Formats: sequence, C-alpha cells, structure tokens
Amino acid sequence: MSAQPHMYAADDPETALKYAIQHIRGDNRAQIVEGVIEQTVPTWDHENAADLIREQIGPALRKLGCRAGSGNLDLPGSPNWYVPDLAVVPQELAKGGDALVPDQTLLVVEVTSDSNGDTDRITKRRRYADYGAPLYLLVDRQDKTCTLFAEPGELGYTKSDGPHPFGTPIHLPEPFDLDLDTSEF
Repeated sequence: MSAQPHMYAADDPETALKYAIQHIRGDNRAQIVEGVIEQTVPTWDHENAADLIREQIGPALRKLGCRAGSGNLDLPGSPNWYVPDLAVVPQELAKGGDALVPDQTLLVVEVTSDSNGDTDRITKRRRYADYGAPLYLLVDRQDKTCTLFAEPGELGYTKSDGPHPFGTPIHLPEPFDLDLDTSEF
C-alpha cells in the first residue's frame, strides 16, 4: 500500500512554496533563494569550518542562554527560506520547532561553497540585513577570507570588518565579545 500524499491548498504562491520546501522527503535539506529551490549538501571541509566556529563560541552560548544550529530561517513577504550554516538564537526560541526570522538571531554564519559562493556573498548578505540579522559572518572558502557584517540598515549592513585572510582573528562584538581563530578554516 502506498503512502497518501499530503493535501494542501495555499492562497498564495509564497505560502505554497514554503510549505513544499518543508515537506521534501528524504535526508536532503533544501532552501529557497530568490524563488529558486537549492539543495544544501555541504562537504566535510564546509562542515568543518562551521563546527570550528560552533566550538569556539560554545562557552559564550552557555553564558548567554543561546543555541547554535542550522535551523530554518523564513524571510516573510519574500520567496526566500534559508538554511544557514550556523545561526545563534536564544534558547527559548530554539524549542518551538518553527522557522525563525533573521532578526531573532544573534549571529548568522554562512560558509561559501564553489557552487553558491555568490549567493552567500551578495544575495544572503543583502537579505540578512533587510531582515535585521544583527551580525553576519561570511567565511569565504574560495577567497580564504572572513568578513563580519554588522548594523543592518535600509541599504544593507552599515559596518564590515574584513575581508581578513584565514589566520587573522575575527572579533565578535557584544554579546559574544570574543576573538574567533580562523587559522583552521
């Protein structure tokens, strides 16, 4: 006997698309970038960079009562549904099971891949600023640099620190107030 498909009717294309992306079968995770569905299949070196950051910010997360992960971020009113490589959110928001929005994060991290580096460098940087993510760390594995963007405004982030070559410590400001070692990225 075959499984019955989910029946769902949406009044608008954004809702239908975001519903569909959440119901893809299998282990593959997917995101929507400017209306285009992209599978997210990170390589081990890509995951290594995200994990190194997670390990370094771990003590600060415990003090702040936060969690770090790659949960879904919705960008309401747009055809975007992101799966960041790492996002830091307050612990109470990590328990809901629903997608969060970028302004509920304390930090969003994207690690570039050969296949979608410009998406992280340009599109996601602009959208994270539009939706109020306070800090956006771009780990550019192709250029071997890190850049921290801060203070989202109407025209994007108003402050940037970098690009700095791998090996240069990157200071994460309050509430983290720590230097990230980027030498192993």
